[in-house]
Amino acid sequence: MSPESQPVTEGAEVPGTPQCPNPPAAGARVTPDLRERALREGPELLGDAELIALLLGTGAQGQPAPLVAAKLLASVGGLSGLARVGPSVLAAHRGLGPAKAVRLAAALELGRRVGLGQTAARVRIVSFQDVVDWAKPRLAGLEHEELWLLSLDGQGGLKSTRRIAQGGVHGCALAARDVLVPALRDAASAIVVVHNHPSGDPAPSREDVHMTRELCRACDAVAVPLLDHVVVARGGASSLVELGLLEPLR
Repeated sequence: MSPESQPVTEGAEVPGTPQCPNPPAAGARVTPDLRERALREGPELLGDAELIALLLGTGAQGQPAPLVAAKLLASVGGLSGLARVGPSVLAAHRGLGPAKAVRLAAALELGRRVGLGQTAARVRIVSFQDVVDWAKPRLAGLEHEELWLLSLDGQGGLKSTRRIAQGGVHGCALAARDVLVPALRDAASAIVVVHNHPSGDPAPSREDVHMTRELCRACDAVAVPLLDHVVVARGGASSLVELGLLEPLR
């Protein structure tokens, strides 16, 4: 049995658990009976590290799953940091590996989609600020670039949101069909695209402007207007329409 897959010893306590967000309640033992506790008491009563330990299932040699989870949270800065790193970064952490990293990333993505599904019906995108309000909490703090498609109905209601490109610190490649195929599938009346700049500078790059103009021409050809391309970053946000780099619709 490899160190990565060694099971946690039944009933063993975890000595020296490092400080992490939402640690177990005072006097609580972080033991491998977490599954039974979750079934009996509900997962909402477990701490962050305990929930992650349930997803991991096993720890590493000499480190039970709850300890691996606690160290992971401490290393990335808590749940908010965990949501910002990708599976490849998680896989490099001791006690995880590719399979556990993908499992954890999938759980985070499911939680994000649930949150979006609960609010999407109430969101309207009718201004630059509406796009910023939607995008900045989700994208501005990421360490890699993502580009999202916002599909709207005829009254500006948000029908769907899709991440259609992801890249590194310096950008991601995108073709017009990558945007139009999902937009047409979602029967969008109009669309907005939005992406982040990990550098913190929201000013659109030359590549951003070129891609947007190509996309705008393709959208005109299929009668699905591109209303704006918004860039968000830690340092603010910019609109290609407001900057005069994309012709506003009349």
